Amino acid sequence: MTTGRSGRTVRDLRRGNRSAVLQRLYFGGPMSRQELGPATGLSSGSVSNVVGELLADGLLEEAGIVDSDGGRPRTLLRVAPDSAHMIGVDVGETRVRVELFDLALTELARTETPLQPRGCYDVGPIVDHVRTGIATVLAEAGVGTDRLLGVGVGVPGIVDRAAPGGAVVHGQTIGWDAVPLEALLRATGALPEQVPYIIDNGARTLGQAEMWFGAGRGARDAVVVLFGSGVGASLITDGSPDGGNTEGTPLEWGHLTVSVRGRRCRCGALGCLEAYTGAESLLARWAERDGGAGDPARSPDSVDEEEAIAALLAAARAADPVAREVLEETAEYLGAGLSDLINLFQPERILIGGWAGLMLGPHILPAVREHATRYALRHPSARVTIDLGSLGPDAVTVGAATLPLSAFFAAGGRRTPPEPATEQPGWRTALAVRDGAGSRRG
Repeated sequence: MTTGRSGRTVRDLRRGNRSAVLQRLYFGGPMSRQELGPATGLSSGSVSNVVGELLADGLLEEAGIVDSDGGRPRTLLRVAPDSAHMIGVDVGETRVRVELFDLALTELARTETPLQPRGCYDVGPIVDHVRTGIATVLAEAGVGTDRLLGVGVGVPGIVDRAAPGGAVVHGQTIGWDAVPLEALLRATGALPEQVPYIIDNGARTLGQAEMWFGAGRGARDAVVVLFGSGVGASLITDGSPDGGNTEGTPLEWGHLTVSVRGRRCRCGALGCLEAYTGAESLLARWAERDGGAGDPARSPDSVDEEEAIAALLAAARAADPVAREVLEETAEYLGAGLSDLINLFQPERILIGGWAGLMLGPHILPAVREHATRYALRHPSARVTIDLGSLGPDAVTVGAATLPLSAFFAAGGRRTPPEPATEQPGWRTALAVRDGAGSRRG
């Protein structure tokens, strides 16, 4: 195949052109062929060829006609929502959630399986929950696997996606020591071999979702915090201000030491931030201080964390002094932890998500902001905003679904992994789009 001076082949150029048109229409459409040229930097001939290919592939569809000043009406084009599907999986701290989306990230079906007993992370049952969830959502939506781009999976812990044999998860807080999750999921036979599983850290998928479609849009530098039973974060630097180049770096932020010889964290270390801010430790501190520590029904292994957090908030609203003290202390530790992120990375925005963050945020966010400002350096704290994420409890699942979607765009709209190329770092390629939002996107 012909190779240019840059090392790019004709196939590479064609794939890049297809990717540019798809991404532009996805995030900025509908648009006419005439608008696509300036928007993508492609010639009118290249746009015509690429659009013709994508229409023939069923990836684009007409979206109406608009009048043109002094010329013929122009046909608008958009990415066809029904042309492909993605599955997003959130292996969360209280449940496993599986959702099926069309190409526009409209939810078609979902299933949730609570982890019983709470926090039970035995690998076999987790894999079975994912397998069953995939089969359930496909059956409920009446969708086959022929248009399935892949399954994105968000998990707690560090993910080695370059491990031989597929992604391996190092989840110290949940007892996963080098779990070959991708191989285990593949071995279930739930999907054909050509459908990829793409596994990543849950805080990272949350961050990508918020940057693409949520409260992170418009920011180049942001930190997105996942606040649940534990806490984690994703750092996005030099991202597109329009939601494109947002592949974040997962941060094990919850395991920064905030108190030497402090409380025991579930990772085994002493004094981690998570031991003072995670919902699990928050509830344990509440039980200890109000005399419930010896009650088996109040044991961290027995309670439903979401119900217990709701009870804590109700007690605080009823002026219970212990509940208020625990929430105030949590807000201060959380603010102090955010100040470390502010001083280290100087982000434009910090967004707090995760089920506990969404429940507690409306009640403690003003105090969190105050403490973050107090503990951080003045200059970086003056430029940062601290808010809640806007995508709700589905954010990790939505972000997980963007993993195969991103790979699909990087491959120029092909349903098989791209061949290695000079400019193509494979499945980890981040989108490079400039503006707009899609249909989930609101």
